[in-house]
Amino acid sequence: MPKRFFLAGIIQGSQRGRRLYPQDYRERIKRALEGRFPKAVIFCPYELHPNSIDYDSKKGKETFLRMIEEAKRSDCLVAYLPEASLGTAIEIWECYKSGVPIWTISPMGENWVVKFFSTKIFPSLSDFETYLQEPEVVRSP
Repeated sequence: MPKRFFLAGIIQGSQRGRRLYPQDYRERIKRALEGRFPKAVIFCPYELHPNSIDYDSKKGKETFLRMIEEAKRSDCLVAYLPEASLGTAIEIWECYKSGVPIWTISPMGENWVVKFFSTKIFPSLSDFETYLQEPEVVRSP
């Protein structure tokens, strides 16, 4: 059975108004995962909901709660946090409570959510990509 990865990460972060954080990191993470786990299913909420910033409150809340349930059904949550993200923190917490391994890519190693709930922490995307080249990763997550 192929591994299921949930690609969590900053979308708005601390941006105010309708601005989004650049989402190009998602493709890089997907390529790295597909390189190591060619049959993996990679669930990316942003791909499914690229215009979620335009959702009304009801649809936005329903979508967010559905994404959390998807994350909890994954074999591994991969979280990209170059800075704080409340939504990603909630996804991490819910996955932690559900026993889902959490790989966090973040320079914020001392952040409590990152530090206490991540199974593995990578300070950068490059560190994450290097890790995926290691032989023991095939048995992970």
